[in-house]
Amino acid sequence: MTRPLKQIHLAAHFPGVNNTTVWSDPRAGSHIEFSSFAHFARTAERARFDFLFLAEGLRLREQGGHIYDLDVVGRPDTFTVLAALAAVTEHLGLTGTINSTFNEPYEVARQFASLDHLSGGRSAWNVVTSWDAFTGENFRRGGFLPQDERYSRAKEFLATAGELFDSWHGDEIIADQETGTFLRDARAGAFVHTGQHFDIHGQFNVPRSPQGRPVVFQAGDSEEGREFAAAEADAIFSRHGTLEAGRAFYRDVKSRLAKYGRRPDQLLILPAATFALADTDAEAEELAREVRRQQVSGATALKHLEFVWNRDLSAYDPEGPLPDIDPDVGDDHISKGRAQVRMYRDPIATAREWRELAAANKWSIRDLVINTGNRQNFVGSPATLASAIDDFVQADASDGFILVPHITPTGLDEFADKVVPLLQERGVFRTEYEGTTLRDHLGLAHPDEVRDERVAS
Repeated sequence: MTRPLKQIHLAAHFPGVNNTTVWSDPRAGSHIEFSSFAHFARTAERARFDFLFLAEGLRLREQGGHIYDLDVVGRPDTFTVLAALAAVTEHLGLTGTINSTFNEPYEVARQFASLDHLSGGRSAWNVVTSWDAFTGENFRRGGFLPQDERYSRAKEFLATAGELFDSWHGDEIIADQETGTFLRDARAGAFVHTGQHFDIHGQFNVPRSPQGRPVVFQAGDSEEGREFAAAEADAIFSRHGTLEAGRAFYRDVKSRLAKYGRRPDQLLILPAATFALADTDAEAEELAREVRRQQVSGATALKHLEFVWNRDLSAYDPEGPLPDIDPDVGDDHISKGRAQVRMYRDPIATAREWRELAAANKWSIRDLVINTGNRQNFVGSPATLASAIDDFVQADASDGFILVPHITPTGLDEFADKVVPLLQERGVFRTEYEGTTLRDHLGLAHPDEVRDERVAS
């Protein structure tokens, strides 16, 4: 028996601090003016996307003690942007990354519950932890937590926020003008939480919101991250962009759900995906090469090489050969606030491998960085992209994609106009929104329904 076609979930990521965005391109716009966020969100909603996603960096990254200005730097406050976007959109989900290491559950729960009310049930929270002491210097506590404690705090943070969301059941407000009675229960919102990381009690001051709780996203590929997602998340961001790796990740994470009393459809797997779109496949391939060279200028190539060498390489010619000196493997790193540094756990071995690649292919420093860095996930004509995306989802390598254009705010426009209609023709993507909340768009049950199901089982 033929399996029904899976419906594809699509979302749009407005890039922040990253190496994807080509901010120097003449078509690029501001990353702080509200008009950029509004244009991006309206395009995503016009295309019937599930949600818009904002990442967040809590400190500007540095290289050699200076702000790394080859990236887009800075980002207005996430909640402020999302609340403003709620006023200029009607259906689009609004997802924000909020850190569990340097915030407090009451404050974050209050902000998300408020956003859910303001948007009519469209809020989502990407729960992350902070991994470095450099970021922690911006906060009173400073420092950072070891990985096991980060996840311990994140789990308790999320559980505590859930208790706050659930402290209102939804039927407390009577607002009877004749009797002057506003609340059925004067203890509405009362909570007490005592744990390893948080010891709080009081009354939560935001009534039950349309979704009950925001949709919860999680990003993390470690063993702890996968377990955290299987136990708590509604969706997980994945970095696995190939079909084989995507299917392996999909099988692994989905297989973990049963131990937590959850079904496979209660967790969506959504990799981030970049794309190069043109009228023909050949033109798209040429565009992809052009974009990669825009993303990796000579100066950027040297900075990337410094992630591994941990040395100032500004004297080297980016169009010349790799350094013949070995990386400095000291504890203090020249690059601050960059997660990529953790990818190179054996810099000496990485340098050896890169020298061999460069020699075999006659690559310069810049060529090496272009060819070993992130590449576009989807390259081709509208028909090619639609087919590739559909094939990936139907093969259970993901449930959809979070698209990351290299130009903002207009980089999503052509995809919305040319690729989305082809997916709709295939019958794998909606032509209209069928619900009002983000949970509706994602096919996720209301938390009260999930709770009742678990109690009944």
